[in-house]
Amino acid sequence: MLRCCRAAAAIAAGCAAGSLRGCRGLAMAKSKFEYVRDFEADDTVLPNCWIVVRLDGRNFHRFSEQHEFKKPNDDRALQLMTKCAQTVMQELEDIAIAYGQSDEYSFVFKKKSRWFKRRASKFMTHVVSQFSSSYVFYWKEYFKDQQLLYPPGFDGRIVLYPSNQNLKDYLSWRQADCHINNLYNTVFWMLVQRSGLTPVQAQERLRGTLAGDKNEILFSEFNINYNNEPLMYRKGTVLIWQKVNEVITKKIKLPKEEEEKEVEVTRTKTKVVPLHCDIIGDQFWEEYPEILAEDS
Repeated sequence: MLRCCRAAAAIAAGCAAGSLRGCRGLAMAKSKFEYVRDFEADDTVLPNCWIVVRLDGRNFHRFSEQHEFKKPNDDRALQLMTKCAQTVMQELEDIAIAYGQSDEYSFVFKKKSRWFKRRASKFMTHVVSQFSSSYVFYWKEYFKDQQLLYPPGFDGRIVLYPSNQNLKDYLSWRQADCHINNLYNTVFWMLVQRSGLTPVQAQERLRGTLAGDKNEILFSEFNINYNNEPLMYRKGTVLIWQKVNEVITKKIKLPKEEEEKEVEVTRTKTKVVPLHCDIIGDQFWEEYPEILAEDS
């Protein structure tokens, strides 16, 4: 009886001290309603697998039209996507690499990550919410003269890849998709913007054409060598962690001197760095072996 009174007194003291959340937790743990927790599904993902969270813009075709994105590529939109992805990586440091193109980004969490006990819902919701809020937050930084008319939407999915080769093939698939889509869109919008075709006519013109045919149209009709198009358009954006040197100005007071003096100091920091390069071949992975390292 005395022990119960002491426990009750401790709870009351905690409530009196303002620990309302703690009181609710204690009350809930002992209440008759606790059984509802049994309905929560166990969504822990398999161990020792790469966890990929792929995020896509929801109905972004309409969003890009409403906000007057430039066609076939809008540097502002692509750079904003990359800024949001960098923010996600800086917040969730277990991400080893990310890859983005158009309105999608894939985030690869380390095989041995124990972040949030490997709960799929936590991976998904944290990535999508951080990315979405960043998109709204940084919008004005990239679209200075364009008002954000309504909030963008993003959805996500989680896929597990057990081997390094599986992961490399996944990223290769997304980069190949980037090339196929960008080549088509480049030719399509040249036909519409410079040849005066309607979108339906441009679709008909390109129906059944191969990559070589599209390259020929670009070169012969518009004097465009597709291989000279910016790498960001053709290859997408790869985000990796890199150590970089930063030069900062610092005020210090030297011995025997009364006033502080400004000096430049070089510091090494690990930052999320964007690259526009090929990741289908072996060269990228040989240059950055730490990405797939077991102890990374």
